[in-house]
Amino acid sequence: MKPPGERGFTLIEMLVALSVFSLAALALIRLQAFTTHNAAELELRVVAQSVVRNRAVEILTDPRPPALGKQEGAVENGGWQWQWTQDAKLTEDQNFIQVDISAREEQSGAPASLTILRPSGLVLDEPQATAPAD
Repeated sequence: MKPPGERGFTLIEMLVALSVFSLAALALIRLQAFTTHNAAELELRVVAQSVVRNRAVEILTDPRPPALGKQEGAVENGGWQWQWTQDAKLTEDQNFIQVDISAREEQSGAPASLTILRPSGLVLDEPQATAPAD
């Protein structure tokens, strides 16, 4: 029994409290590392989506349809180097060209992909034929 004027924690109680605190601290440190890693990966994926969307805008705004088959290229976006590929093929009804675009960051390999359709015969900058005047 303790004398009436002494209050406090025993050595065992202190060791148990420190153990619980250290386990909680380790869990928080691991959670923080996981969150940081996921934030960096998410940033890469957002930029990857930007790369494929930029390529899609280039294809859709070009007056001439894209060449059929595979094409590859490289671009810098967000401070990273990206390799993009596109595969253009006619749809079954031959009225549209389906273009599958993908991009991958060179070091991390962060991927993104997008598929677009574009009319196959549409050439916007061709002059319209006019009937000869009589």
